[in-house]
Amino acid sequence: MIYIEEILKFLPHRYPFLLIDRVLELDKGKRIVAIKNVTYNEPFFQGHFPGRKIMPGVLIIEALAQAGGILLFHSIPDPENKFFFLSKIDNAKFRKPVVPGDQLKLEVEIVKLKSKFCPARGVASVDGEVILEGDIMAALLNLEDLNERK
Repeated sequence: MIYIEEILKFLPHRYPFLLIDRVLELDKGKRIVAIKNVTYNEPFFQGHFPGRKIMPGVLIIEALAQAGGILLFHSIPDPENKFFFLSKIDNAKFRKPVVPGDQLKLEVEIVKLKSKFCPARGVASVDGEVILEGDIMAALLNLEDLNERK
């Protein structure tokens, strides 16, 4: 199990955009299972939607991408010198809304680990019921190349 203090070492995200609370399982190069506890106090609930609080679907995809980022960090050589970011979303299917009090279970499985791109399959569920599923792609950049673009 990986707790939030360790997660902060692997992801550059911070409040209010850090969407992973804990990693339950990690099989390097293959699969990760993480959770996001969705609380009434989430800042996005102020405007999405007043009177009917629903977690934005794009943030559920982002949570899957962040879980995938942790998996990549543990799956490639020299991760400290890489920058990962979400580069593609395909076949995303939203099945049910996520509301305050839900606990999102985020499962990401690497389809193929490549040097510049990593396709993965993601499934988000609440209480065993699939909420969202889809294919995501991460792009991997060398930090040196990223710094040159500034």
